[in-house]
Amino acid sequence: MPIDPDSYEPLYRQVAGDLRQRITSGALPPGQRLPAEPDLAHEYGVGVDALRDALAVLRSEGLVRTVSREGSYVREEADPVVVRIEGPARIRVRLPTLQERKRLRLAEGMPVLVVENGETRLLSAYDTEIEIP
Repeated sequence: MPIDPDSYEPLYRQVAGDLRQRITSGALPPGQRLPAEPDLAHEYGVGVDALRDALAVLRSEGLVRTVSREGSYVREEADPVVVRIEGPARIRVRLPTLQERKRLRLAEGMPVLVVENGETRLLSAYDTEIEIP
């Protein structure tokens, strides 16, 4: 997709849109490492800051994960973990603290589920399905 610098849409959103389309179409398959940031920025004709903003959008959507000093990868589909909840319960969705993110091994921007039903459990919202009988 050619990036239009005169578009009303910010450059980073255009880049994110193209990468999103490439991921969802399978052109960039799950697990594939994306090219290095300077290379991708050059490919799209944008600055590294715009590219990083685009990657941040895709991370927040759960489409890519970024590993420090390694690069960004297309996120692989995780098998869902089914959690059965008995009785009255309250379920909230929020972003995790840094410590929670590390403990649950979550990428930046991935939400958590806080399940309260007599006890409080913190679960990854990315790969958890809640079953209520």
